[in-house]
Amino acid sequence: MKLKHILPGLILSVLAATVGQAQVTVDIAKISCEQLTLLKVNPDYLALWLSGYYNAKHDNTVVDVARFKDFATKVKRNCLYGNKGTVMETVEKLLSSGK
Repeated sequence: MKLKHILPGLILSVLAATVGQAQVTVDIAKISCEQLTLLKVNPDYLALWLSGYYNAKHDNTVVDVARFKDFATKVKRNCLYGNKGTVMETVEKLLSSGK
C-alpha cells in the first residue's frame, strides 16, 4: 500500500529535478562588451558561436584553430579595455581592419 504512494512521489521529484535546471539564453547581437566581461557564461562559448556565424556567412567550412584562438583573444582584449560597443560590432571592426 505504501509503495503506491511512494512511487508517484518519487517520479514527480525526479521530473521536477530535471525541469528545475536553469537555462541561459543570450542574444549575441545585443550583448555589449561590458556584459561579456560580467556574464556567468564562458566567453569561449560565445567565441565559438561567433566563429561559426561568421564562417557560415562566408561559406567557409575550414577553421584555422590557431587563428581562431588568436582572434578570440583579440576580441576579449578589445572588449576588456574600454570598448563600449557590442561584441558583434567589435568582431566586425576587427575583421574589417584585418587585425
